[in-house]
Amino acid sequence: MIARELLGTAIVPDGEDLRLYRHDRDFMIVVGHNELMSTRQNGSEIALATQSIARIAKTERQAVLIGGYGMGFTLRAALEKLPADAHVTVAELVPEIIQWARGPMKELEAGCLDDPRVRLVMTDVADVISANAFSVGGTGYDAILLDVDNGPDGLVREGNGRLYKMRGLRMAKDALRPGGVLAIWSAARDPNFTQRLKAAGFNVDEVEVRARSNGKGAKHVIWFATV
Repeated sequence: MIARELLGTAIVPDGEDLRLYRHDRDFMIVVGHNELMSTRQNGSEIALATQSIARIAKTERQAVLIGGYGMGFTLRAALEKLPADAHVTVAELVPEIIQWARGPMKELEAGCLDDPRVRLVMTDVADVISANAFSVGGTGYDAILLDVDNGPDGLVREGNGRLYKMRGLRMAKDALRPGGVLAIWSAARDPNFTQRLKAAGFNVDEVEVRARSNGKGAKHVIWFATV
């Protein structure tokens, strides 16, 4: 039996500690007793990108903001779908996440962070949305993809909650171009959050997606909220 190998730890500002493990050929990032993400389960993270990009496919020079690099599944899937003139901003708060991506998980990173379409900013994605400083010409985003926690209730960091409150949702809405989409990943359904999105003025499509790319595993939820 192969034991899990601890590769690194990270302190989330105002939040929980993260731990990176390797088990055989798989990697996993754990918070407390919860497996936050894993190379074994990436289907819903990929769907977050592919289904968002499909919703803005007719837009020229797409500007996309991804909140949380994680293990890079969403970023790589977005780059596979986006044209050469697209712009992708990745906001990551925890430096160790990027260090792990360029270190023990370099094969998984596969050069996506060095893609000429990508700008990496090491800060809270809520601050990026509020400032709207990294979109093309400051004109806003066509898609904002958020996978920064386990869902609207928060698990990793209490500060993430401001993204899901009414003020944060309206802030995201203001940062989107007409026809833009706010896509939010969650480990489970949250009917109250669905109603909050609608109250913030979004048209909401709530989609269940399997955790694994082969269509198996637990059901995760993605909200696609369009302007």
